[in-house]
Amino acid sequence: MYYDVIMTGFGGQGIQTISLIMALASIKKGLEVTYLPSYGVEKRGGRTNVFVIVSDQEIGSPITNNPKSLIAMDGIGLAFYQTMLHDGALLLANTSLIHEREISFSGGPVIAKKFNDEAIALGNPKLANMVMLGSFIEKVDFLTMEDLEAVIHDVIPDRLKETIPMNIKAIQRGMEIARAQ
Repeated sequence: MYYDVIMTGFGGQGIQTISLIMALASIKKGLEVTYLPSYGVEKRGGRTNVFVIVSDQEIGSPITNNPKSLIAMDGIGLAFYQTMLHDGALLLANTSLIHEREISFSGGPVIAKKFNDEAIALGNPKLANMVMLGSFIEKVDFLTMEDLEAVIHDVIPDRLKETIPMNIKAIQRGMEIARAQ
């Protein structure tokens, strides 16, 4: 098994958080993981991207040129990475910030949803990342909701522990969205 994903957006959208949850959950399952975050020096608003590779064998490089998935929270990241997608790849696009006409990838399943709007409907606009994470894990076969629940307490900082139940609800909503696609 080998699976690579690029997660992209801007600072403050929670890309680093969901990628860390995914990486730790995979490690806890005994899988090999490379986790390569990249972000600007700005506290909020700078570019942020993460390459995560998960495998049941040793991984040769933390870089991927043709990922099996792309999670794009904004149009800049989508424009940059969608041309790299592997044939048959999964694309998740946040159409709250991306115009559907910007989505040119047609080589695999696309979940284009207003993830920010879904988060607002749950009561917190900061949950868009978790809704996207839920849609992602519903479409891959190596992570489950239980895997994420096993590590989310390790990723969410102490000052935000009270948000974990809402984060879990947002992940579940994302899974529902993916099942409906």
